[in-house]
Amino acid sequence: MRKPGRFFFVIESLLLLLVIWQTIQNPLLLFLIGAGIFFIYLALRRKRKMKTGNFKLFLGIILILFGFLNNPAVWLMLVFTILFIGLKGIEISGIDFSNYAFWNKKQMIMVQTQEAQNHDGKKKKQQWLGNERIGNHVYEWDDINLNVLSGDTIIDLGNTILPKNDNVVLIRKGIGRTRILVPTGIGIQLDHTTLMGAVSFEDYKTKLRNESLTLYSKEYSQSARHLKIVTNTLIGDIEVFRV
Repeated sequence: MRKPGRFFFVIESLLLLLVIWQTIQNPLLLFLIGAGIFFIYLALRRKRKMKTGNFKLFLGIILILFGFLNNPAVWLMLVFTILFIGLKGIEISGIDFSNYAFWNKKQMIMVQTQEAQNHDGKKKKQQWLGNERIGNHVYEWDDINLNVLSGDTIIDLGNTILPKNDNVVLIRKGIGRTRILVPTGIGIQLDHTTLMGAVSFEDYKTKLRNESLTLYSKEYSQSARHLKIVTNTLIGDIEVFRV
C-alpha cells in the first residue's frame, strides 16, 4: 500500500464513529462517561480544595476509562493500532523473517539485471512525513536527495552497486533518526550538521550541539568507489554502518 498512513487514518476514523454510536446506544456507558466528565469538571473548577479536587479528578478519569474500555469498538481500535504499528515497523526495519526459515538454509538467489536507463528529467515525489526505507530490494543506483520534515530514514546500499568515483547522498531533515548501511570497500565521507543529535560513524561516536562534523572512513583514499554523505538536521541522530 503506497499510503499506509491514509489507510490507518480512515480505518481509525470509522472505528471512532463506531465507538461513538455504540456509546450513544448504551445508556450505562453514556452515564459512566458523562459522570466522569462531570467529576473532572468539578475537580478543575474547585482548585482550592486540593484533596477533594484530586479525588474527583481521579474518580472522573477512572469512570471515563471504565466506560470506554467496556465498549468493544475501543478494543478493535487498540488491536488495529497494535497490528498496524507492528507490521509497519517490521516493514521499515527491513527484517524478512522468511530468510530465517529452515527451508531457506540452502538456496540460490538469482540476481536480475536490466539495461541502464536514462534519468534525465525524471521526477520523484518526496515523502515529508513518516518513516522511509530505501533499499529493500535490488535497485539501480542513482544519487539520493531527500527532504524530510519528520520521521526515521533507513538507506540500505547493500542491494545496489555504486559506480566508481563519487556518489552522493544528500539529506535535509527536521526531526528524526537517519541510518545508512554501506557495503565494505567503499570510501565514505560524512559531512553532518545538526542542532542537536548523536553521530555514530563506524567505530566513532560523539554528540553535537549546533555543530558541524566531517569524517572520513579509514580506507577512503585507497577506495575506487567513494560515497559522500551530506546531512543537515535540526534534531536527530545519524548512524553509518558497514554491511
